[in-house]
Amino acid sequence: MLNIGVLALQGDFAEHAAMLRRIDAHPVEVRKAEQLADLHGLIMPGGESTTISRVAHASGLYEPLRAFVQHKPTWGTCAGAILLAKHITGQAAHFGVMDMTVTRNAFGRQVDSFSTDLAVVGFDAPLRAVFIRAPIIESVGAGVSVLARLPDGRIVAARQGHWLATAFHPELTPDTRLHAYFLDMCYQQRVVL
Repeated sequence: MLNIGVLALQGDFAEHAAMLRRIDAHPVEVRKAEQLADLHGLIMPGGESTTISRVAHASGLYEPLRAFVQHKPTWGTCAGAILLAKHITGQAAHFGVMDMTVTRNAFGRQVDSFSTDLAVVGFDAPLRAVFIRAPIIESVGAGVSVLARLPDGRIVAARQGHWLATAFHPELTPDTRLHAYFLDMCYQQRVVL
């Protein structure tokens, strides 16, 4: 069983932990640096990216997180995707590892939230995606694979090596396929190491 961390500073961490339990992974709610030690991967959930970054700095978790993200599978959903991005429209990047540019709150305010079905590369049926004050992935570098787009062509899911980013909240639906996809990324890296 893989130990998968869920950054538990703010946001949807409990929902991600529940999804991981459904696919027989062991979730670890990460609030301290020492909790990163035995993890095979990490999910950085939705919430508010600036708040998550500030709390991580204040708690001494920011630099250990930065080091973890460099080498271990990490999935950022919504705010977590913003934390991974190398470029953020109109502000400085947080961890700045994934070669993509994102725009925060690209769909408007909370009242503008919506859900839609997405075709995801490698999935045999559409995935229901929930967007809440979501970012959009404006562009990606040459080493980044686009996994899903909205019908208008805007990018909402991408992967680069051991990093996965989704602009939406897969933990808010019963569909476990993206969590299983991330778990497979963690297994693959574990075999390589």
